[in-house]
Amino acid sequence: MFKYSQYGEKRGEVCQWPTHMRLSRIVLMVLVILILTPLFTHFYLSNIERNIGTITHNAHSHLDLPDELIEMNDSDLKVNIEELLRIKGSVLSELRDMESKRQKLLAEIQTYMKSIEELKQELAHQQTNLNKLKISVEQAQVAQREALEQNTPDLALPVRLLPDNVMEELKFPLTTISQKCRMFSCFDHSRCSLTSGFPVYLYEPDELRILQKGWDVDGFLKTTLKQALGYNPHLTNDPKEACVYLVLIGEALKNSESINSNASNDVPLIDSKALRKLKYWGGDGRNHILLNLSRRDLTVQAGNIFESVDTGRAIIVQSTFSYVNFRPGFDLIVTPVLGPPGGDVWQECSSMLPARRKYLLTFQGEMKSSSKKNFERSELDTFVIEHLKRLLNTGTSDKFLFEFGCSLANDDNSNVGPEDWALCGTDGSRKAILKESTFVLIFAPSTELVSTSLLQARLYEALRSGAIPVILGGDQIRLAYDEVVQWRRAAIFLPKARITELHFLLRTIPDEDVLLMRRQCRLIWEKYLASVQSTLDTIVAVLRDRLNIPPLPVDTVSATSVFNETFQPLFISTAVEGEQEESLGPIEPPFDSLSYRRNYSLILTQGHELWNDWGDPFRLYPALPTDPWLPSDAKFLGSGRGFRPIGQGQGGAGKEFSESLGGNQPREQFTVLLLTYEREQVLLDSIARLRGLPYLHSVVVVWNSPKPPSAELKWPDIGAPVHVVNAARNSLNNRFLPLDNLKTEAILSVDDDAHLRHDEILFGFRVWREHRHRIVGFPGRYHAWDINTQNSWLYNSNYSCELSMVLTGAAFLHRHYLHLYWKWLPQAIRDKVDEYMNCEDIAMNFLVSHITRQPPVKVTSRWTFRCPGCPQSLSEDDTHFQERHKCINFFSQVFGYTPLLNTQYRADSILFKTRIPHDKQKCFKFI
Repeated sequence: MFKYSQYGEKRGEVCQWPTHMRLSRIVLMVLVILILTPLFTHFYLSNIERNIGTITHNAHSHLDLPDELIEMNDSDLKVNIEELLRIKGSVLSELRDMESKRQKLLAEIQTYMKSIEELKQELAHQQTNLNKLKISVEQAQVAQREALEQNTPDLALPVRLLPDNVMEELKFPLTTISQKCRMFSCFDHSRCSLTSGFPVYLYEPDELRILQKGWDVDGFLKTTLKQALGYNPHLTNDPKEACVYLVLIGEALKNSESINSNASNDVPLIDSKALRKLKYWGGDGRNHILLNLSRRDLTVQAGNIFESVDTGRAIIVQSTFSYVNFRPGFDLIVTPVLGPPGGDVWQECSSMLPARRKYLLTFQGEMKSSSKKNFERSELDTFVIEHLKRLLNTGTSDKFLFEFGCSLANDDNSNVGPEDWALCGTDGSRKAILKESTFVLIFAPSTELVSTSLLQARLYEALRSGAIPVILGGDQIRLAYDEVVQWRRAAIFLPKARITELHFLLRTIPDEDVLLMRRQCRLIWEKYLASVQSTLDTIVAVLRDRLNIPPLPVDTVSATSVFNETFQPLFISTAVEGEQEESLGPIEPPFDSLSYRRNYSLILTQGHELWNDWGDPFRLYPALPTDPWLPSDAKFLGSGRGFRPIGQGQGGAGKEFSESLGGNQPREQFTVLLLTYEREQVLLDSIARLRGLPYLHSVVVVWNSPKPPSAELKWPDIGAPVHVVNAARNSLNNRFLPLDNLKTEAILSVDDDAHLRHDEILFGFRVWREHRHRIVGFPGRYHAWDINTQNSWLYNSNYSCELSMVLTGAAFLHRHYLHLYWKWLPQAIRDKVDEYMNCEDIAMNFLVSHITRQPPVKVTSRWTFRCPGCPQSLSEDDTHFQERHKCINFFSQVFGYTPLLNTQYRADSILFKTRIPHDKQKCFKFI
């Protein structure tokens, strides 16, 4: 048993007081000594002075004594005075020594006081770290429980769907097979597993020419189709693994020898015997796709070369179909291939503004038919034409342009077959009129036709020029790819009987809807119709979409390390200076964002959005910024894996807020994406400041310099992986490379000289999680109208209560936009960025605003980022702003309008500047 003193020490043992308490006791003792010493000294000297005064007084009081006594007293007095003076000198000497010691003790006190303050700071720092570790442990325990409770059933690839003998039972009689084919009866699903990736095999374009003597296909189509399909990821060279087989049938050349032809127009017809000779035809042509693509000859005869031809179970893809021959859900209607092979097509498009153009409605064409009987059926058409002519003579301020007789575009249009409207003039003359047309009239062809090449060609030209199609007789025809494209968002379908209401209807459409439809017209044209490449990609994607097979994953850029195999960078530990002592969240090991979770459900739930909004139906992405959110109660009722509610769902102030990520999404981290060029120390300092940053997954540095980093560089160890990636060339476009080592949806794009505090970064991250489809960041800018020229924009960085851009030198954005920057943004914009070595941030703002039709989100009061002592950056060049003016105007020209939108607010944390009880903490101390 030990006995304890009043201070709690074990008697017989050394008392182990805490360091700061022992220092406090020493300082207290020294202070007592320093206070009492001058008091005792003063009292001692006062006594000496008093004794001297007493002796002197006594001496004067004895002046009347005898001389002998006076002499004796004087002698004693001198001795006493000398003794007292000696004592005084000795005391003064001791006082000087004590003063010296006192000064030393004061210096020691200051040292001890400084040590006490440092220890207090260290205690607070360690307490913060302890809290972070506690939070991290709690989060790790939750993650462990989720991993143990996770239900992961074993999944196996699907077995072969149906054996060949079962497929035989589904066959129709040969006499009706071509007319009654549907996907469920004529398509062999067993060749197309859900996990197959939809491999497509292309017959050599000349193979059919060999099988049918004299048959030949347009040379441009043969060359460009094979080249364009070579870029499609579904193409395979192995016919054994193919799901479908593509056969290029047309556009066939006229006047070919030794082949069947239509005598009325000398159009060659395919021979069914030649089809059956195809190597993989399989007796009935199952899973074969016959491509009859029109380009120059837009007549009905040229577009329907399969008339009276037994095509077996093959799917026909062309522009012209009659109601008798078209098999809904099986055959596919496409537009003629009128565009270039591929590449940028924005130059072909007209500006989207102004909303109201010179003409409200236009039409150019001439009715042609090979049969007089068809004209006898067109009394309704006659009434329609007469009514339109009367519109030209009305007193309305709206302008119309109608031409019902004109010089035909080419001789082929002189005999279009069944009743249809031939094209007038040249492509250039028609484009000039369409660019000045708000709406353009398109007549449905003969009632026996569901689609014609001329109808689809008019649609192609209207969309290209931004003239909104008004399809008169729209209730009797079908447009290209209508099983996936929502044409009612881009065109007006009107029965011919409503011709008298046409003018009224067009006048009721406001400018906002006019521009919305015009924007949709351009989206459809650019994605699906503009070129041979887009046409082939769309055909393949529609067929794949029918089978609910997901597209192949999007391509990424290989992240090649700047360090070779023999050299490994040296990492050193660094301390973070200047960060506030604030617990901001747990320190966790890196974990990737969940990817490719909706491979098969995305087509089912958001298929129309992918085709008709700014999604991508051609490729599969790891995640989309528009992925749906669970209801708030789902995280507590069976779907809570990954969620970290604030206070376990009870909510809370700053303390509970810092312990959990909360929000509407499962837990996640972010990646810092850093672009640098020959500013090594600035880069290292920026990386070092990220040490201890919660929710940081990794840092990816894009090394934009051709010179490798110095081997003597000491890279900071920040507790998270740092990847230094070699760029192929020096380009600011490299800021947005879709690298394969970007494993999180959230990307923090920062300049190498941007100095952000940890709390600012984490607040921006939390805001982005609620606005995943937008750019969320710090430095705000805006585009200002040039009131001097009245026809251009200016880039402005002045302080403003309205902004339209957030610079990507310090901003969060979704990884998906990195893919779109390289896949969907026109090459001309990236070329302009390289030309000026500028404007990549403006380009990204244009892209995101164009897709979302929403402005960015600015967070905190930060407006600029200064880096004292940093080498000069590109933004400090005198020409920097002039180039940015030009960029905005050029990008607007490419997009056809200016997609940037204004915003008048910024985001701050909820309890910012809110009075709260003393026992509560704010979400962030300074935000």
